[in-house]
Order: sequence, then structure tokens, then C-alpha cells
Amino acid sequence: MTTNQHQNTSTDGTADEPVALYGFLTPKDGHREQLRELLASLVEPSRSHAGSLVYRLHEQQDGRFFLYELWASRAELALHHGTAVLQDVLARLPEHLAGVPEAYEGWPVGEPGPVSSAGTRG
Repeated sequence: MTTNQHQNTSTDGTADEPVALYGFLTPKDGHREQLRELLASLVEPSRSHAGSLVYRLHEQQDGRFFLYELWASRAELALHHGTAVLQDVLARLPEHLAGVPEAYEGWPVGEPGPVSSAGTRG
């Protein structure tokens, strides 16, 4: 998920600290299955990216999809954004969305110790 269309950002994070992206995507009428397949196609490739700490896709009862991503750093997130699989999905996404994704960016707060590449703390 990218936050260039609708964002709520803070200035608390730095380039070498973990960064989270999260938000909701609403399918067009009759496009729920197609959107689910498209978003699900990102889960394993994104999780296997070296900088991915958490990558979760959830389906809501109201039909929206909730995506939560946690990346080791802004640099790792930028590398992910440049991958062919993500670029392909982003190009195909608008035909299945009802409106602009509701997307946000933030940083973990109050977590003890640094985040490891395995997604654990301390």
C-alpha cells in the first residue's frame, strides 16, 4: 500500500527506524473476489522481502480489506515499492477499487529495543 493518495503522517519517525503503513481498500460492487485475489498476491512476496517485519491482509465484514505493513526502515519500504510485483498490482488496482484507498503511515511507539529482521524486539 502506498500513502501518496490519502495520508496522515507524523514527523516522529526517521529514515532508519521502522515504518508502518496501514489502511482500508474498498472494492467496487462485484469486484470483491478480484480485489481479494489481487491483494493476496502481494502477501507472500512482500513477507519474503528482507525488510518486511509484518505484512497482514484482513477482510472486514463490511467487504473492505485492511492492510497492515511494518517495514524495518524507509529505505526497505522504498525497495519494496520498486518491485515488479507491487508495480503490477498497483497498475491493476484502480479497476477494482471504489474510490481512493484510506491509507496512513506511522511508527511503532513504546516498543522496547530495536526491531530485528525477524520482526522481534529486544
